[in-house]
Amino acid sequence: MRCKQVNRQDVEKTITEYLKPIFGFALKRCKSIHDAEDLSQEIAVKAFRALLVKDDVADMGKFIWTVAHNTLSNYYRDAAKSMVGVSIDEVAELIADPCSEPDTDDNTEAICRLRTEIAYLSKLQRRIVIAYYFENRKQADIARELGIPLGTVKWHLFEAKKELKRGMNTMRNSSELKFNPIKFESYGINGSVGKKSPDEFLRSALSQNICYCVRNEAKTVHEIADDLGVSPVYVETEADFLAEYGFLRLETGKYLVNFLISEPTSELLTVQNDMYKRAAALFANDLNDELMNSGILDDSDIVCNQTDGPVSLTESSRADRNFLLWTLIPYIAACSGENLMDQHISFEEVAAYRPDGAHNIYNATVVPGDLSLPADYVYMKNWSGPMWNVSGGRMLWQVNSEWSDRELPTPSYSEEVKRVLSLYAREEEEILSKEEYTWLAERGYVKTSGDRDGSFKVSWQVVILANKEIRDRLLAIGERIKEKHQTVFDALKAPYVEAVLKSVPAHLRKMKQYELQFLFHSDGLFLLHCIAELLKNGKLKEPTEGQRKSLTTLIANV
Repeated sequence: MRCKQVNRQDVEKTITEYLKPIFGFALKRCKSIHDAEDLSQEIAVKAFRALLVKDDVADMGKFIWTVAHNTLSNYYRDAAKSMVGVSIDEVAELIADPCSEPDTDDNTEAICRLRTEIAYLSKLQRRIVIAYYFENRKQADIARELGIPLGTVKWHLFEAKKELKRGMNTMRNSSELKFNPIKFESYGINGSVGKKSPDEFLRSALSQNICYCVRNEAKTVHEIADDLGVSPVYVETEADFLAEYGFLRLETGKYLVNFLISEPTSELLTVQNDMYKRAAALFANDLNDELMNSGILDDSDIVCNQTDGPVSLTESSRADRNFLLWTLIPYIAACSGENLMDQHISFEEVAAYRPDGAHNIYNATVVPGDLSLPADYVYMKNWSGPMWNVSGGRMLWQVNSEWSDRELPTPSYSEEVKRVLSLYAREEEEILSKEEYTWLAERGYVKTSGDRDGSFKVSWQVVILANKEIRDRLLAIGERIKEKHQTVFDALKAPYVEAVLKSVPAHLRKMKQYELQFLFHSDGLFLLHCIAELLKNGKLKEPTEGQRKSLTTLIANV
C-alpha cells in the first residue's frame, strides 16, 4: 500500500512527535548528553529531508528507526576512523616502566592500545608478558613459578611480541553490538530447574551479548571480544562459565550458543497470533460448551471447596463453575490428545544437563526496536507454565499468569511441590501442625477455620481430581475435540512451523522441532489464547481477588 506524498507541515509534525523517542534512542547509545544531542539532531534532520522527497512510506515508525540505526552506524564508523595503528617498537621501553609518565599524547594512546592488545594474548602468554614487562621479573624466575622450561618462557615472549605487533598495526572491527548491545526481554524453561535461579546464568549484559554474538556462527574468544569491543579477559571468564553450564558449547577453540534465542519479526508474530487465535476459538469454545452442558462439572469426584469468604465450620462450600473452568480448561487443553501428537524427537535428545541439577531447554527472547505488533496481539504477561510435578502417585499441575497472585517458579519450586503433595496425603489421615497449615494457607492451597485444638475445619482451595476415572473422562473430552479439528490444526501449524525453523540456526533446529511438537498441547501460548478467547466472548469471567492465589492449580492421581 502506498501513502500519499506528505507536505512540509505534515513532515514537521511527524518529526516533532518522534523527537523525544529519538533522543532516548541516542542517549542510550552515547557516552554523554552532548553526544546524544548531536546524534539525535542528525537523525531528525536526515529523516526530515528524506520524508520531504519520499512518497512511499507505508510504516512511519519503521522508516524513522531505520534512519536512526543507519545514522548511528555512520556516527560510530566516523569515530572509528580516528584510531591509528602503533608499532610496539615505539613503546617497548615505556611498558617496562608502567609508572612512568608518557611525554606525549601519542605515547599515551600507544600504551592504551598496547595494554588492550595484551588482553588478546592467551592466558599463559598474558602471565608471562605481565610478569616480564610490567613486574620487571627475570625470565628464570617466571619459568620456575610457572613450572615450565626457561626456553618456553623465551619462546612465548617472542611469539607474544609478534602477536602484539600484529594487533597494534591492525584496526579491530567491532560489530554493532559494541554500540548497540541487545537485551534479553524474557526467558523460558522447558524442563526442570536446578539449585541456581535461571536468572543467574544470563546474569549480565556481557553474558547475554556473548551468547547473541555466537547464536549463528562459532567464534573464538578474540573474535567475540572484537565484536563486542571489550577485553578478551572478561569474555574468556564469562564464556567459560556459560560453557560449564551448557549455554555455550566449545568446539576446537570456538564457542557456539547451545540454547534457543528467539528474535521474532512482525511478520512471524502476526502469523503466530492468527494461528493461535483461530485454533483457540475452535477448541476453547467447544470445550467450554461441553463442560458446561454435560453436567460433569457437578461430579462429586471433582473436588474444590474454594471460597472467597471465611470457611464455615458446618458447611463445605463448593467452588463456582467459573473458578473450576479457570483450572480445567487450560489443564485439558494442555494434557489431552497426546496420542495425536507427532513425538518423533525425545526430550532426552535435546535437553541439557546442568551442573546445578537442572535438566532443561532454555529459551531467551530479543525484541527488535522496530517491532510492530497487530492491535489484537495476545501476549504472555507474568506467565509460567504449564508446570507439573509428580510425587507419591499424585501430580500437582499449575499455571501462573497475570490473573493469579503467585510468584512462580522459584529455584525451590520442585521441593515446594513435593511438600504440598506430601502434606495433602497426610492431611487425609491426620490433622497437620499449625505451622504446616499456615505454610499451605500462605500459598493459597488451603483455608482453615476454628481452633486446631478444638472445633476445626480445613478447606482445600485448589481443584482436586479424586481418581483416575474422572481425570480420564475430562481428558477424553479434550481429545475428541482435538481430533475433530485436527485437519484444521495441521493446516494452521504448517506455515508457522516452516517460518520458525527458517529463523533458527541449523545446529539448534532439532531442539526447536522438539518444542514445536507441543503446539496446541502443553503450549503456554495456546493455553493463554484459550483463556483470552473465552474472556473476550464472556464465557469466562475474571477471577475475584480471593480466588487468585488458588487459580489454575490442580491435584490429580496418576
